[in-house]
Amino acid sequence: MDRGSSKHSSRLDEEMDEEVLGITEGSGAGSRVEEWRETEPSGDDEPDASLIPDLDAGEDGGSPSGMSPQDRERRSQLGRYLRRSVFPADASVLVAEARANNAPDSIVDALSGLPASTVHANVADVWAALVGTPESGLEERF
Repeated sequence: MDRGSSKHSSRLDEEMDEEVLGITEGSGAGSRVEEWRETEPSGDDEPDASLIPDLDAGEDGGSPSGMSPQDRERRSQLGRYLRRSVFPADASVLVAEARANNAPDSIVDALSGLPASTVHANVADVWAALVGTPESGLEERF
Protein backbone atom coordinates (compact mmCIF):
# COMPACT_ATOMS: atom_id res chain seq x y z
CA MET A 1 0.00 0.00 0.00
CA ASP A 2 1.59 3.27 -1.16
CA ARG A 3 0.74 6.16 1.13
CA GLY A 4 2.80 8.75 -0.69
CA SER A 5 4.04 11.87 1.01
CA SER A 6 1.93 13.78 3.44
CA LYS A 7 4.43 16.63 3.75
CA HIS A 8 4.77 17.65 0.09
CA SER A 9 2.67 17.83 -2.97
CA SER A 10 3.24 15.28 -5.72
CA ARG A 11 4.81 18.01 -7.87
CA LEU A 12 7.37 18.81 -5.17
CA ASP A 13 8.06 15.09 -4.60
CA GLU A 14 8.81 14.63 -8.30
CA GLU A 15 11.04 17.71 -8.33
CA MET A 16 12.98 16.42 -5.32
CA ASP A 17 13.37 13.00 -6.96
CA GLU A 18 14.77 14.69 -10.06
CA GLU A 19 17.31 16.66 -7.98
CA VAL A 20 18.95 13.50 -6.64
CA LEU A 21 18.63 11.49 -9.83
CA GLY A 22 22.35 11.81 -10.59
CA ILE A 23 23.24 10.37 -7.20
CA THR A 24 20.65 7.58 -7.13
CA GLU A 25 21.41 6.49 -10.67
CA GLY A 26 25.13 6.24 -9.94
CA SER A 27 26.46 9.07 -12.04
CA GLY A 28 29.76 10.18 -10.51
CA ALA A 29 30.10 13.42 -12.41
CA GLY A 30 27.40 15.98 -12.75
CA SER A 31 25.31 14.75 -9.86
CA ARG A 32 24.35 18.28 -8.81
CA VAL A 33 21.24 19.90 -10.20
CA GLU A 34 22.56 23.43 -10.15
CA GLU A 35 25.82 23.94 -11.98
CA TRP A 36 27.04 26.46 -9.40
CA ARG A 37 27.12 23.67 -6.78
CA GLU A 38 29.67 21.64 -8.73
CA THR A 39 33.21 21.54 -7.40
CA GLU A 40 35.50 23.76 -9.41
CA PRO A 41 38.42 21.99 -11.08
CA SER A 42 41.98 22.76 -10.01
CA GLY A 43 43.80 25.57 -11.78
CA ASP A 44 46.56 25.01 -14.32
CA ASP A 45 49.33 25.60 -11.78
CA GLU A 46 47.65 23.73 -8.88
CA PRO A 47 47.66 20.02 -8.06
CA ASP A 48 44.52 18.00 -8.71
CA ALA A 49 42.05 18.14 -5.83
CA SER A 50 41.26 14.81 -4.23
CA LEU A 51 39.52 13.55 -1.12
CA ILE A 52 42.16 10.83 -0.82
CA PRO A 53 45.64 12.17 -0.05
CA ASP A 54 48.49 11.07 -2.24
CA LEU A 55 51.20 9.39 -0.15
CA ASP A 56 53.83 10.46 -2.66
CA ALA A 57 52.84 14.13 -2.54
CA GLY A 58 55.94 15.17 -0.61
CA GLU A 59 56.31 16.89 2.73
CA ASP A 60 53.25 19.12 2.64
CA GLY A 61 51.00 19.24 5.67
CA GLY A 62 51.58 19.32 9.39
CA SER A 63 54.65 17.18 9.61
CA PRO A 64 58.27 17.92 10.41
CA SER A 65 60.81 18.28 7.67
CA GLY A 66 62.34 14.93 6.79
CA MET A 67 59.26 12.85 7.67
CA SER A 68 58.27 10.59 4.82
CA PRO A 69 54.65 10.19 3.69
CA GLN A 70 54.69 6.63 5.06
CA ASP A 71 55.81 7.93 8.46
CA ARG A 72 53.00 10.47 8.42
CA GLU A 73 50.53 7.68 7.72
CA ARG A 74 51.94 5.56 10.56
CA ARG A 75 51.83 8.51 12.98
CA SER A 76 48.24 9.11 11.92
CA GLN A 77 47.42 5.45 12.57
CA LEU A 78 48.89 5.79 16.06
CA GLY A 79 46.70 8.83 16.67
CA ARG A 80 43.56 6.90 15.72
CA TYR A 81 43.90 4.76 18.82
CA LEU A 82 44.97 7.46 21.30
CA ARG A 83 42.27 10.03 22.05
CA ARG A 84 43.32 13.57 22.92
CA SER A 85 41.49 13.37 26.23
CA VAL A 86 43.93 10.74 27.52
CA PHE A 87 46.90 13.15 27.46
CA PRO A 88 49.10 13.84 29.36
CA ALA A 89 49.74 10.14 29.93
CA ASP A 90 52.45 7.65 30.79
CA ALA A 91 53.07 4.31 29.07
CA SER A 92 50.60 2.28 31.15
CA VAL A 93 47.75 4.72 30.41
CA LEU A 94 48.63 4.76 26.70
CA VAL A 95 48.65 0.94 26.53
CA ALA A 96 45.27 0.79 28.29
CA GLU A 97 43.85 3.42 25.93
CA ALA A 98 45.15 1.61 22.84
CA ARG A 99 43.69 -1.70 24.03
CA ALA A 100 40.35 -0.03 24.82
CA ASN A 101 40.26 1.31 21.25
CA ASN A 102 41.14 -2.09 19.71
CA ALA A 103 44.56 -1.06 18.44
CA PRO A 104 46.60 -3.61 16.48
CA ASP A 105 49.09 -5.69 18.49
CA SER A 106 52.02 -3.90 16.84
CA ILE A 107 50.91 -0.57 18.30
CA VAL A 108 50.18 -2.02 21.76
CA ASP A 109 53.60 -3.72 21.79
CA ALA A 110 55.35 -0.52 20.75
CA LEU A 111 53.56 1.47 23.46
CA SER A 112 54.45 -1.20 26.01
CA GLY A 113 58.12 -0.60 25.25
CA LEU A 114 57.97 3.07 26.26
CA PRO A 115 59.66 4.08 29.54
CA ALA A 116 57.13 3.91 32.39
CA SER A 117 58.29 7.11 34.08
CA THR A 118 57.95 9.39 31.02
CA VAL A 119 54.75 11.43 30.67
CA HIS A 120 53.77 12.28 27.09
CA ALA A 121 51.85 15.47 26.27
CA ASN A 122 50.41 14.39 22.90
CA VAL A 123 50.66 11.92 20.02
CA ALA A 124 53.67 13.78 18.60
CA ASP A 125 55.56 13.16 21.86
CA VAL A 126 54.63 9.48 21.75
CA TRP A 127 55.74 9.28 18.11
CA ALA A 128 59.06 10.94 18.92
CA ALA A 129 59.61 8.47 21.77
CA LEU A 130 58.80 5.51 19.52
CA VAL A 131 60.78 6.37 16.40
CA GLY A 132 62.65 9.53 17.29
CA THR A 133 62.71 12.75 15.34
CA PRO A 134 63.55 12.45 11.64
CA GLU A 135 66.99 13.90 12.30
CA SER A 136 67.92 11.42 15.06
CA GLY A 137 67.70 8.29 12.90
CA LEU A 138 66.35 6.03 15.69
CA GLU A 139 65.01 2.64 14.65
CA GLU A 140 61.28 2.16 14.26
CA ARG A 141 59.45 0.02 16.81
CA PHE A 142 56.33 -0.77 14.77
